[in-house]
Amino acid sequence: MSTLDSICLYCASSPGADPAFRAAAEHLGRTFARQRIRLVFGGGSVGLMGVAAGACLEAGGEVTGVITRLLMEKEVGHPGVKDMHVVETMHERKALMTRLSRGFIALPGGYGTLDELFDTLTLLQLGVHHHPVGLLNVSGFYDALVAFLDRARNDRVLRDVNRDSLLVEADLETLLERMRRFEAPDANKWLDRAAVELRV
Repeated sequence: MSTLDSICLYCASSPGADPAFRAAAEHLGRTFARQRIRLVFGGGSVGLMGVAAGACLEAGGEVTGVITRLLMEKEVGHPGVKDMHVVETMHERKALMTRLSRGFIALPGGYGTLDELFDTLTLLQLGVHHHPVGLLNVSGFYDALVAFLDRARNDRVLRDVNRDSLLVEADLETLLERMRRFEAPDANKWLDRAAVELRV
């Protein structure tokens, strides 16, 4: 069982074309506030990340931002977030968000969102952290990505246990419940197997 007292949100720095994306971000922010889950995010005031943070703050929730100095100087930082960490690089940003969080959720997004999502999944696979990683598949946005991961599993370049570590749902409440029940896979088994394959 996982204690979801803080969840990191990965999502677009633009609002996207589908109104359902914004609605999902707003719902996530309000739900976090209601369930007393601290929202950890990239610190921006723009796009879906700004919508989620704003909704959480308006509902009385707790929000922590992590942003690079460059983005802060461009006035992208969310003015309503008092707990804001300013770092120098994107690598530091991801590392600090990981340390501050007990779970991770991705909403629709582009390269940055996918980078953060797969970095977090790789760290879970390696046993660097043991927290649940969820994909909120709004309006089927990630259907093609899920199909790719299933293909990778079927082609035996992704193990079942690691494919199943990514929790995919279209409904936030269902996703949160699955995240609370999540048990991390045994990274030692993966590492032992990798060592054997390297020797062959």
